[in-house]
Amino acid sequence: MNFRIIQSKTNYLSATSLFRRLEHRQLATQVAAQPKRNNNGQNIVLVDGVRTPFLTSGTSYSNLMPHELARHSLLSLLQKSRLDKELIDYIVYGSVIQEVKTSNIAREAALSAGFSDKTPAHTVTMACISSNAAITTGMGLIATNTYDVIVAGGVEFMSDVPIRHSRKMRALMLKANKAKSLGQRLSLLSTFRPGFLAPELPAVAEFSSGETMGHSADRLASAFNVTRREQDDYALRSHTLAKQAQEKGYFTDLVPFKVQGVDKVVDKDNGIRVSTPESLAKLRPAFVKPYGTITAANASFLVIITILHLYNCLIIISFELFQSDGASACLVMTEEKAKELGLKPKAFLRDFLYVSQDPVNQLLLGPAYGIPKLLKKVGLGLKDIDTWEIHEAFAGQIVANLKALDSEWFCKTYLGLNEKVGTPDLSKWNNWGGSLSIGHPFAATGVRLCMHTANRLVREDGKFGVVAACAAGGQGVAMLIERYPGANAD
Repeated sequence: MNFRIIQSKTNYLSATSLFRRLEHRQLATQVAAQPKRNNNGQNIVLVDGVRTPFLTSGTSYSNLMPHELARHSLLSLLQKSRLDKELIDYIVYGSVIQEVKTSNIAREAALSAGFSDKTPAHTVTMACISSNAAITTGMGLIATNTYDVIVAGGVEFMSDVPIRHSRKMRALMLKANKAKSLGQRLSLLSTFRPGFLAPELPAVAEFSSGETMGHSADRLASAFNVTRREQDDYALRSHTLAKQAQEKGYFTDLVPFKVQGVDKVVDKDNGIRVSTPESLAKLRPAFVKPYGTITAANASFLVIITILHLYNCLIIISFELFQSDGASACLVMTEEKAKELGLKPKAFLRDFLYVSQDPVNQLLLGPAYGIPKLLKKVGLGLKDIDTWEIHEAFAGQIVANLKALDSEWFCKTYLGLNEKVGTPDLSKWNNWGGSLSIGHPFAATGVRLCMHTANRLVREDGKFGVVAACAAGGQGVAMLIERYPGANAD
């Protein structure tokens, strides 16, 4: 596939207007302090990890609650590692769109899985990198000698998202609850308007700008001259490689789930579909119409839902959701503790950092910012990396990040580098597919990225792997993983 990575500054003139708001921050970017290294000398290892099959929402998981998905991942991790619950010191889970009844889902999942009520658990949220945040939180707890054995994971359940009454309706209901007389209630009733009945729906939109992620992706693709064909080609690549990996049995992190009320055991991701270039080309733009390039097929399980309500007036509500359900969990501890427990780790968790930039014009450039900083921090170059596992929010986002890394102008202007970073070896890039094909339950993806990196390092005989992802709010993560001697990909 030809990504047509553009190398000249001339081809990026269109991106100048996109980024000019950030020029006053260039100096600050250049002199920003690097994250401090952990100097306690401990090797922190990724022992193993699991995930439920990632399903499109409204399918086999639809009658569950999110903590039940998380519970399954916790129990499956213990079963796979043959570790007693009592040995777990702490549990950290990520979740983005939370079920209000189980807001600290880490705790609720742990209790329902039979963990001791003496085992602390908390929930983190950082959009698409929430389980990365869970893992690195665990690394911090270990590095500070607070705990030895951590379970980190994430869960997302889009089959039953919280839909609220409008704020005006909520305010009216709260006032009515306080009304003490019939007259007060009738007075409040007179203020009611049909428009109050329009619900508030969750959407993948930036609070600071109000712009949906799809619109941001379309603008980013345009700024970096990413064509529709490049995006469709990348999406097709993702699905094709995922299908091949699935058929070869490479997804050994996936654990089957017998869901109550569902006849068949759920044992594979159900969103992997290999199409044709001709079929992909027929799809219409999902956001910027009629000239946009982002479609439902080159985004990670994206749907646009429109709801019509008729209450004496017509209310049209449209919102954008990434439709994936799933949970993941992994076991993190010191190498010394793993040896003591007789466990064989998959990989060393060597280093990580987080980045953030303008959430309006650089919302999805987390990998382009994070990868160079991580490589500089650990003293490695592109050629030293044997596996790349990069979150695929949109095909256009991936290709734009690749072009940014290969742009001398971008790297000098926004990363403060003397030259361009270059293009990673695409033969080592997301070789088992990615979020576009496997699915993207927000908070569960980070563990999948780490596990696929660890297992790919074994199967592809590599040493170092990089995980990177963008996230809402203009944030991102980059992590360095090293193959553990004698590790296996089972």
